[in-house]
Amino acid sequence: MINGIINVYKEKGYTSHDAVAKLRGILKQKKIGHTGTLDPDAEGVLPVCLGNATKICDMLTDKDKTYEAVLLLGITTDTQDLTGAVLDTRKVTAGRKQIEEAILGFIGEYDQLPPMYSAIKVNGKRLYELARAGKEIERKPRKVWIHNIRILEYKEETHEIRMFVDCSKGTYIRTLCHDIGALLKCGGCMKTLLRTKVGAFTLENSLKLSEIENKMRQNRLEDYLVKVEDMFPDYTKILVAEEFTKLIYNGNSFRISQIKERTGVSDNGGTDGITGRVRVYDQKKQFIGIYEYNSEDKRFKPVKMFL
Repeated sequence: MINGIINVYKEKGYTSHDAVAKLRGILKQKKIGHTGTLDPDAEGVLPVCLGNATKICDMLTDKDKTYEAVLLLGITTDTQDLTGAVLDTRKVTAGRKQIEEAILGFIGEYDQLPPMYSAIKVNGKRLYELARAGKEIERKPRKVWIHNIRILEYKEETHEIRMFVDCSKGTYIRTLCHDIGALLKCGGCMKTLLRTKVGAFTLENSLKLSEIENKMRQNRLEDYLVKVEDMFPDYTKILVAEEFTKLIYNGNSFRISQIKERTGVSDNGGTDGITGRVRVYDQKKQFIGIYEYNSEDKRFKPVKMFL
């Protein structure tokens, strides 16, 4: 079985789920999971977890993301992008300075109402399933963070704005486009979306499915995989003494006195300089899992096991 994380470039025309299904066929293994949905018309970075790396899918979805999006002013749709039905068209009367002020005003904490056309579940139903059935239900706004927005290009004749957006997990860029249009009182929707970064995974290092297939044929896929342990470079690395390795092989907790060696110790306090979560290894330097120090029990307890 192949274990690790691969940086997939999801192309237009299929869902993140489709990308995973195609990858299962290419790699000939079932244990695969993606780390954050991209709409069918969106493209870009989609980290995919293989084998035992599927255990950290939830950890990777927490990462900040960056996008390049094109906002089209003057049009409002039911999906908040150009795939939906047009609900309203209006003349764009705002000048460039007013548009820039409106866009930059979204930097910071922002209460965003999730769109009906989204994969969020309410009472066991996906919102998009309800939307396709013609139903709209009440949703609660969710706090998201827009860390930065840069206007990369403004086409005044077509009212298209290409933007760089750096944001927290759970941010809907098409909803951001919709909300900018609402603020300007002309409406707006997302024309295109390119995800350029998820955590440490960038567009430059991503591979299309066809490229992954070629790497498999050449037996070179391992060169493009990120190991699970390498996803946590800031965690202290701990080697448990050989006589206590049965504890970690069985997923049990252990004490500081049972540590033989450690590297990358944090300087911000804690017990013997060790704080929070750590990477645990046996004496053969085989990665065992992620542990967390519990100050009450004075023990390291398992968070995720990968042996």
